[in-house]
Amino acid sequence: MRVELFTVLSLLTPILLAASAPGQEATPKPLPAAHAHNDYRHPRPLLDALDHGFCSVEADIFLVDGQLLVGHDREELRPERTLQRLYLDPLRHRVQANGGRVYENGPTVTLLIDIKEDGEATWAVLNRVLASYRSMLARVENGEYHPGAVQVVISGDRPKEAIAAESIRYGGIDGRLSDLDSTLPAHLLPLISDRWTSHFRWSGEGEFPAEERGKLQSIVEQAHAAGRRVRFWATPEKPAVWRELSAAGVDHINTDRLAELEAFLRESR
Repeated sequence: MRVELFTVLSLLTPILLAASAPGQEATPKPLPAAHAHNDYRHPRPLLDALDHGFCSVEADIFLVDGQLLVGHDREELRPERTLQRLYLDPLRHRVQANGGRVYENGPTVTLLIDIKEDGEATWAVLNRVLASYRSMLARVENGEYHPGAVQVVISGDRPKEAIAAESIRYGGIDGRLSDLDSTLPAHLLPLISDRWTSHFRWSGEGEFPAEERGKLQSIVEQAHAAGRRVRFWATPEKPAVWRELSAAGVDHINTDRLAELEAFLRESR
């Protein structure tokens, strides 16, 4: 009896270990539209978002004594909370574990880095740091785009000219609705983001006004025609709003409520 039990356990152990290994069967199916706003404020930055299948996360950074520290305000900064430790290192670990992707056979994941101040100085350090993660990052080299497991997009205090001037560049620029007519290539301006309440009055209560629905669809269509993605921040955290964003083809649905948006997107499939 003991021999039989030992034999069964011996056969099951490799299966159980494989199921619990990082990046294997326990990994959720990715949700390309899910964007974790101010992701670093969750108990487990990046990891909570990935556990919910999110394919886009946002990290705010400050340059402090040569280090890229993550936080919304300077008062929140801690020396151990670097961009590398919270985001770049765990992402590289996932990519190595999953055969070159953040999610096994999954889409490119967006790392939206919001520079809070001192854009040019911060970018100079950031681009050098990102070069250390070249193997997993999308990059532009001498004008040619090379896809990667992770695409970095720079928001906030964006030193546009400095970013564009890099011969080897590891990040694109986060545009605004005023950039919809831009002639910049999509690899330099891959994303159009803007504040929802600056352009729409609807808060998710009652019917979405037909005029505003048409405006939203027009924005998305124009951005997509230029090869750019679309995101709005400060959107009401309501399924009615998520439904309209999804129907219009908005690429990144912004949320602080990871579990709720995950449930909505999976139910909507």
